Amino acid sequence: MGVTTKRPSARERLLDAADRLFYAEGVHTVGIDRLIEEAGVAKGSLFYNFSGKDDLVAAYLAGRDERRRARIARHTEGLTDPVEKLLAIFDALHEAVTSPGWNGCAFANASAEAAPDSVEAVAQRTYRVWFSDLLLELATEAGYADPAGVAGRLRLIYDGAVASSRIDAHPAAALVAKDLARLVLEAAPRT
Repeated sequence: MGVTTKRPSARERLLDAADRLFYAEGVHTVGIDRLIEEAGVAKGSLFYNFSGKDDLVAAYLAGRDERRRARIARHTEGLTDPVEKLLAIFDALHEAVTSPGWNGCAFANASAEAAPDSVEAVAQRTYRVWFSDLLLELATEAGYADPAGVAGRLRLIYDGAVASSRIDAHPAAALVAKDLARLVLEAAPRT
């Protein structure tokens, strides 16, 4: 008796195609017909599973958000020192920027040409609030006198590494950023 593998659902195939195409080429460049063809589904399947392209874009970005959070969690898991956790976030970034197919920040890419109230902009804000809160929480836990200032500087360094890794094709940018973050953390006064 042979082993049978279950074919992914139409929703899964649409999300997989959206993840590949949107990330590689852009959410505003890739049309519905191309997604349907790439996913190998009927047009009705798209509208059965999603209310339209915006809903599919939102699901694509939610998946990217979930994977990014999981990657950071993997890198901080088992660490007890909040300073080490802050530095581990840059290790998670290094893993991302050195992975095959790295094409920059999915949220920034998607929202670059989007309206301020678009699903792309909402997804980017959702991620940014979570990320900012994480940095602030860890900086507070570490006992910095100005945790918001420390978190803001780390976020700026992180964003610079994301941009440099993509624009300058500089995969070591995340490691340089980690060194800079370490300097910020060592210099910042603690209570």
